[in-house]
Parts: sequence; C-alpha cells; structure tokens
Amino acid sequence: MGNQPVMAILSDKWIRQQAQENGMIEPFVEAQRRDGCISYGLSSYGYDARVAPEFKIFTNVDSAVVDPKDFAANSFVDRETDVCVIPPNSFALARTVEYFRVPKDVLVICLGKSTYARCGIIVNVTPLEPGWEGHVTLEFSNTTPLPAKIYANEGACQFLFLKGNEPCETSYADRAGKYMGQRGVTLPRL
Repeated sequence: MGNQPVMAILSDKWIRQQAQENGMIEPFVEAQRRDGCISYGLSSYGYDARVAPEFKIFTNVDSAVVDPKDFAANSFVDRETDVCVIPPNSFALARTVEYFRVPKDVLVICLGKSTYARCGIIVNVTPLEPGWEGHVTLEFSNTTPLPAKIYANEGACQFLFLKGNEPCETSYADRAGKYMGQRGVTLPRL
C-alpha cells in the first residue's frame, strides 16, 4: 500500500470530543447504558443510538403497492408507543432519539444490534454522508413468522465513524441532499 493514507475507524475519544465540542450527536450518552434495557451510548469504536417512540408500521389494509418513486402514505399506520409490535414478515420505520451532524471528512455506517439480529429483526440504515445532519430514519424488518417487539428509548443500532483520507469535494450539504435536516420519521422521497 505504500504511503497511501488509510481510512480509519474513529475511537470513543474522538466521538466524545466531536459530540461535546461540535454537537455531532445530540443528546449524547457518555458511556454504554445497560440497566435492564438494550444497551445504548458510547462504545469503544462507535455509538449505539436509541430508537424514538414514533413508528410507521407497514400495513396492507388498502392493498397499496410499495413504490419508492411514488410512496403511498397509506402503506403505513402511525403509532406513538414505548413498545412497537411489528407484524410477522413485515416492516416498520422509526427514527433515532439522537440528532446527528456528520463532519465533512467522515462517513458513518450503521450496523444492527445483535440482540435484535438474534431475534430475526434486521435494522437497516444507509450510510450517513459527509456533511449530512438530521434524525436517522431506521428501517426495522421482522423476518420471522411471529410478531416482533421494538423497544423505544433503548438501543437499536451502532454507528461507526470512518475518517476519509481527505475531505470530499462535494458533501451531502453542498449538493442539498433531499434528506438533509430531516426530523421525525422520514418517508422515501424522489
């Protein structure tokens, strides 16, 4: 590889500093919290975010077709609850409690929590691009033939922060991305 700069995964020390000095994660939880819940907060090389108590649960009541170019709002029912039950082989959208502000030289990727993965509940989040900010929309898939619970205000997924070899030429903010500054649970946009 020679003298090529290496993309590095950033440590708890860096994450804490960015959260405290630049508001990268708000509200910020200084250390892993476990006390009878699915853990959340700062970890060695990442941050475990919580799911807020706002959910959009997939429903087929109106026989809607899921079309990412023309998304029908009647495909979901809204629920504000501490425990969301996702029907078998179904899906729900939610959001993080935390609001993120991604630095221009960082890309953030997200992985699900093993507690949910071991129950057949998959959490998907697309990368948080350099310069993006907002509540992160979380996609929960219940891959099981049984109803599945999601616990609000508890850990949902872990964010990993990768520092680029140099600042990008065009950030998400520069190109005025369609999900910039999103608050609440955000549906697909074209």
